[in-house]
This record gives sequence, structure tokens and C-alpha cells, in this order.
Amino acid sequence: MNEHITRQLREAAEAHQPDRARILARVERGVAGPPVRHRSSPFARSWPKAALAGLATAGILATGGLAVAGIVGTPPPADTVVTAPATLSPTATQPATPSPARPTPPASGAPVPAPTAAPTSTAPTTAAPTSPRPTPTASGRPQNGPLSSDGSVDPHTTVYWGQDNLVLKTTQPLTSLTVEMRVVQTGEVRDTGKWHTLPGDDFTVTVQESGGALVYRWVLKPGRTVPVGQYEFADQFNHATGARNTTGDTYRVDAQSAGGPASVWGDFAPTR
Repeated sequence: MNEHITRQLREAAEAHQPDRARILARVERGVAGPPVRHRSSPFARSWPKAALAGLATAGILATGGLAVAGIVGTPPPADTVVTAPATLSPTATQPATPSPARPTPPASGAPVPAPTAAPTSTAPTTAAPTSPRPTPTASGRPQNGPLSSDGSVDPHTTVYWGQDNLVLKTTQPLTSLTVEMRVVQTGEVRDTGKWHTLPGDDFTVTVQESGGALVYRWVLKPGRTVPVGQYEFADQFNHATGARNTTGDTYRVDAQSAGGPASVWGDFAPTR
């Protein structure tokens, strides 16, 4: 049954107030009227008219009460509430896209790092030889002023490769320094490397053939200073296979300090 019709019937039943007196009056009028002539069974004629009237009245009341009770007693169907899913706003469901991090600019007046300079090559050069230097005497001079020195052949020297070591000490800061190591050309002598323990950027390093020798030279750059301390310089070279005579290999150091110029020189004694 349509929900609207059911609701109207229920409201009409609740509002209905049966007029019992009127109903009884109509029943009595019907009973008092002219009898309807029809064939009736002997059983029906045996009932008194009063009993028939009472049964009719009770039936009408019972039928009306049952109809009203059926309409009123039937609970209305529960209204079905359909709730639509809540629509979330894009702002609530979608996470905010983080903005890319930006580098923090340096504070005003902060120093800006200087670009790193590319390493300089220490490959052999063809610079013109400097002015001739006095040849060290056989006895040498390992100490002079703030300088002291010691030359030796490296113990890892082999029959086809050699290395000379120079240990230099200074008791005063040096504002000028030139270290020169000479390897006599005894046959197939060729440069294979060099190193020193002072900062590499403080020196100009060259390797060249001069006067029948392979000359390694370290020159302190202008404006640089060698602090008080002990430092090492070394040359490395290949030579003809066999035991090499190191008698002609020498070194010389020229320096300038607050006390004036100083120079030391000597040779490379084999390591025992």
C-alpha cells in the first residue's frame, strides 16, 4: 500500500469517534420496518427478533473495532534515511605540496668562499738555467747559520731505480729558500718523480738537464715563509741496470732569514 494512503487512513482512524446511539437507532429502525418476505429456514424463524437485533449490533461494533484496531495498531513503516557520503573538499583530502627548499642566502657581510684553484702541474720545464753555482767541495758544509742538512741515498734504491733524500732544518723563519739536488748522468738517468714536506703551493719546482746532470730545483715563491722546523726533499729517477756510482750526486741550499743569508751543501752518502 502506498505510504501516503496508509498515513491518511491512520489519521482518519485516529480521528474517528463512532456514534453508538446513532448506530443503535438505525438498527432498531431496520428491525421495526416491514418484514422482508423471503424463504427462511425453520432454524432462523425460531430465533427471537431481539436476539437477531443484538447479534447484528454486536457484529457491526466488532467489525468497526477490528477495522480501526487494524489500522491504528499497525506501526507505520520506518522511514529509511539515505545519507549521502560526505564530500571532502580538495583542500582537506589532498596534502599540500611542499615547496622546494631554498638555500639560505649568506648573512650580510659574511665572507664568500673563494673558488678552489686547480692543482698546478710539476712537469719538467725547459726554463733557462740560472746563474752557475759554486761546486760543493768534497768535504761539504752541512751547517751554516740557522741551517743544518743531511743528504743520503734512500734504502729502497735498486739496480735500476734510485732516490736521494735531503733533510733540512732551520732555527729561524726563512723568507727565501732555494734547494737544488743534482744527479749525475751515469747512463739512462731519467726523472720519475719528486716530493717535499712543505706546502706544494709555496714552491716553484723544476727538473732539467744541465751540465751533465739531472737537476731538481725547489724555489720558494715571493711572499711565502718557511717556518722554523725540519723538512724533507727527495728526487727519484731511473738509471741503467746495475749498481750506480753516486759519488757525483750533490745538493745545495741557499736561504735568507732575519740573521742574513746562509748556505749549506754536501753529497748523498749511501745508507748503511
